[in-house]
Amino acid sequence: MALIPVTTEWLHSLESLKDVPENQLQWFIDHSAHLELHAGDFLVKPGEVIRGTQVMVSGKVLMYSVQEGIRRELFTVTRGDITGYLPYSRAHYAGLYAEAIEDVQCMMLPRELGREMIQLHFELTQALVHIMTNRVRDFSLAQQQNEKMLALGKLSAGLAHELNNPAAAIVRDAVTLKQHLQLIPERFKDVIGIRMEDSMVEALSQLFYPMVLQRKHQNLSLAQRMQEEDKLTEWLNNHQVANSDDIAETLVEFGICETDLEKLNKLIPARFATNVFNWLHSNLVTEKIVEDIEESSNRIASLVNSVKIFTHMDRDQGKDFTDIHPGIRNTLVLLGFKIRKGKVNVIENFGADVPHANVMAGELNQVWTNLIDNALDAMEVNGKGTLTITTRRRDPDKIEITIADDGPGIPPNIQNSIFEPFFTTKEMGKGTGMGLEVVQKIVRQHHGSIQLNTSPAGTAFIVCLPVT
Repeated sequence: MALIPVTTEWLHSLESLKDVPENQLQWFIDHSAHLELHAGDFLVKPGEVIRGTQVMVSGKVLMYSVQEGIRRELFTVTRGDITGYLPYSRAHYAGLYAEAIEDVQCMMLPRELGREMIQLHFELTQALVHIMTNRVRDFSLAQQQNEKMLALGKLSAGLAHELNNPAAAIVRDAVTLKQHLQLIPERFKDVIGIRMEDSMVEALSQLFYPMVLQRKHQNLSLAQRMQEEDKLTEWLNNHQVANSDDIAETLVEFGICETDLEKLNKLIPARFATNVFNWLHSNLVTEKIVEDIEESSNRIASLVNSVKIFTHMDRDQGKDFTDIHPGIRNTLVLLGFKIRKGKVNVIENFGADVPHANVMAGELNQVWTNLIDNALDAMEVNGKGTLTITTRRRDPDKIEITIADDGPGIPPNIQNSIFEPFFTTKEMGKGTGMGLEVVQKIVRQHHGSIQLNTSPAGTAFIVCLPVT
């Protein structure tokens, strides 16, 4: 394609360079090279060196990132936009994809001339620094939003798994209960025909129902459970009780043993044994299904309450004296699926003397989420791990929270960069590089500090917050 000539008049037509002296713009032109890109070509990719300051002369370049395998379009660079290296920027490597979406011409000043420009061309430097300030602001806002959405996506996925199990259990138990209750008329016919003395009925009731209420929970292995069921099945068969297999399974579930059956049997006329034991079995099955539904419903209510506390939906977003422990525990609840999937053992060393602190609880939950999620990611390579969370009162007016993992640690050559914007040790698509930067901002917003301790044996982030 034919190159468009770039003159000082053309550069002066750009809003960002309109006040730069002509001689400085001429220097800019004289020391720049012209690049041509075709649609589909990349100006730069993540991890590549940023080669210089680029002025878009014609065409369009799409800037985007890839997170969780999803392409996230951020903005488009068009005619007159200035991108790439800018004065005083610490960025050496690109964090985004810059792909031409149509034929592009751009003028590029090599970054090696940046020092000379700063020293000799004040107004040009000033204009470019202003562009950098705006860019950092826009990038930070966009990436922080992406980081929040990425974290929300992880929590939502985990929460969906957490809610799915009890919800499915309720549906399953409701269907089972409905089918079970349809059998009640048959059991009623059997029971109504039983002829027993009132005293025997009373004695049987006083013996049976305490067995249920004082249910002996047994932590039996599968083999032990089958052995107990076989014993009870044999006992029931010996006493000509029909449906012995199902009855035995239910009785073992409630911790009722052969000795208990002997006690019950003394009060039941032999000809009514089948009817009575099947009626007792029917009551126990109903009891068990209702218990399961109650447990699943409580689990869902607990998860919903965890979300409510985590987001502080019923609280103002200002600072308030708050116990930090519920926020940490609810973060663990919401990340529970990932914790179990990673075979991670969680140890809570929470200090009993840790006072409430004047904090924005919702903001701090972002801190706990990022640090715990990073720790879980770090332990993935081991296939298992231990996450240790310790809280203590460090001084009369400070509290300390340590989140430690036993992963492989952070390499020495990148330890000084982990809090920098857009820096990430995760593979492309797993992180934006804003997580720890956001953590540091929130901690500083609370006038606190965050410290890193790491070695090949593990990593610990120590957050210190003032009480007031």
